[in-house]
Amino acid sequence: MNFRKIFESFKDQDVLIIGDVMIDSYVEGKVNRISPEAPVPILNFAKRENRLGGAANVALNIHSMGANPIICSVIGNDENADVFLDLLKDENISAEGIERSSERMTTVKTRIIGNNQQMIRIDEEDSHFLSGHEEEKFLNRVEKVMDSNTIQGIIFQDYNKGVLTEKVIQKITDLANSKGIITTVDPKKLNFYAYENVTLFKPNLKELKEGMGVEFRDFKEGVLNSSGKLREKLNAKVVFTTLSEHGVFITDENDHFFVPAHVRNIADVSGAGDTVISVATLCMIAELDIKWVAELANLAGGMVCERVGVVSIDREALLNEVMKIYS
Repeated sequence: MNFRKIFESFKDQDVLIIGDVMIDSYVEGKVNRISPEAPVPILNFAKRENRLGGAANVALNIHSMGANPIICSVIGNDENADVFLDLLKDENISAEGIERSSERMTTVKTRIIGNNQQMIRIDEEDSHFLSGHEEEKFLNRVEKVMDSNTIQGIIFQDYNKGVLTEKVIQKITDLANSKGIITTVDPKKLNFYAYENVTLFKPNLKELKEGMGVEFRDFKEGVLNSSGKLREKLNAKVVFTTLSEHGVFITDENDHFFVPAHVRNIADVSGAGDTVISVATLCMIAELDIKWVAELANLAGGMVCERVGVVSIDREALLNEVMKIYS
């Protein structure tokens, strides 16, 4: 298999990422004393860093793989929205799918880090579903983006923050299917069964168990049976279940494969799921067999776990690793 040619083909792919975006903000400093006002540490501020988070991190992964991501989401009409749009601009990622609304705030997750240890996280967010008015405006924007670009794939990136309503999911899925566009899903519990008729559905093990309401006596048999039943229930072409240290499992109507995890020096699992759905989507667009979809996405997810923090995959590093292992 010509892996370099496959990776080169990613450059021609326009991918829509639809879901909940956020800013990941990091405030860092040193702690060396306790406050006299209350029994809490005092942080001597050193620096603040803002990064793209949520569905926007998926866009970063798509971008780092050489493809063209377009984010579709709803953010606030506030100062943090301006910060978010500036971050997109810094990364050369299109904001044409971003709708601003005065009915909600832009999601920001601020991590306070003292002496290299996270002390507290502050969440600024609205997690209610889009109002009917917001929903219509957002759907109109997404349809315009789909009409003005040659979209090969759509990723639904769900963080339960309200952008992905049942109506949004169903309308966009129906439109994608009518145009022959690949649809992939990184789900959350709330909308678990709303994603009918998609191309690929990617739960993790916890989401699979909770969604199907099962516990496994035999691990492999449980994963196989539950993933198969879920595929039938959703009428999805592929169910791709991530299994942490056990690797991944993928199934369609003809085949199923367990792919073990590669031995890695795990530093941080944050953002691994974003990398997995990104690489899996690009591989599905490239029409690879499902075994190769699982192999490449599994390898990519493992590689980002070797680095601290939410980071996107390095395309050349992944290609070199793929060629070393499989050529």
